[in-house]
Amino acid sequence: MHDRIRRTFLNRASALTLGTVGATLLGAPAFAQSAEFTLKFASNLPATHPLNVRIKEAAEAIRKDSAGRVDIQQFPNSQLGSDTDMLSQIRSGAIDFFTLSGLILSTLVPVASINGIGFAFKDMNQVWAAMDGDLGAHVRGSIAKFNLLAFDRIWDSGFRQITSSSKPITSPADLKGFKIRVPVSPLWTSMFKAFDAAPASINFSEVYSALQTKIVEGQENPLAIIQTAKLYEVQKYCSQTNHMWDGFWFLANAKSWARLPKDVQALITKHINAGAERERDDIRRLNNTVEVELKAKGLVFNPVNPQAFRGVLKQSGFYAEWKKKYGNEAWALLEKYAGKLE
Repeated sequence: MHDRIRRTFLNRASALTLGTVGATLLGAPAFAQSAEFTLKFASNLPATHPLNVRIKEAAEAIRKDSAGRVDIQQFPNSQLGSDTDMLSQIRSGAIDFFTLSGLILSTLVPVASINGIGFAFKDMNQVWAAMDGDLGAHVRGSIAKFNLLAFDRIWDSGFRQITSSSKPITSPADLKGFKIRVPVSPLWTSMFKAFDAAPASINFSEVYSALQTKIVEGQENPLAIIQTAKLYEVQKYCSQTNHMWDGFWFLANAKSWARLPKDVQALITKHINAGAERERDDIRRLNNTVEVELKAKGLVFNPVNPQAFRGVLKQSGFYAEWKKKYGNEAWALLEKYAGKLE
């Protein structure tokens, strides 16, 4: 009796095993095996940010189109360290891909922050013409001198807006003596000092409490961050200044990249650049939605005249100072798209 039960069990188990193996061989995708190239991608943004969503899609498409040869592992939300840490890691080859703001990358590649010059770009059409054109090519060429490869398409972070708890900022005069939080960056500090404001460099993690306790009256960020950080709870006004635009360069370690076969390079380039285009549209639509939501939460929006702000920066010598820092060639390329700034 027991022997018959045992034989029945073994026969069924054997049939199940053979069936599973057959399904694996016949029905499972060829890339169920381990990848030939396993690559690490890191970013400082949450997994839910459009950039990481689109890069995840691109990684899945790359794995599928390469029949499993290429596996890009994703590490969002600063899992692998701070921006400085990850910049060091990609330069050493510890990680293969990294997305970084041009303004932060400027600590290594000074010209990388040129897209953030105050009140340079009038709209996104100018931004994309410049960054997909000669200005972007110039910046990528400078990045290449530091063992890094920047992909052709820069990803969108968005225009930055000024918020305030004390008064609407409608003209340059409103910034005089205005206590505003800025990131730790010479470009930000230099610009707001040109308006006779009182910029204070404060880590982002401390921005909400600094605004709540009135250490500063205002801050500046893209609308999506104003919403996700709930800064509307401690701010009343939002001036649509569009005073700076920034994006994320998709960076690769140049030596690691050179070791990949040409067909793999072409496949990765195709899907990553396509993902950047989709993310740009995501951010555009997100900003339109976020503005409506922020208005519903009580944030009062007001437009400004950017030409008035440009005029003050010109008179103060801000543009002349940064032209000298970036060099005539880079500055000429900026003005090719943004118009005369000095």
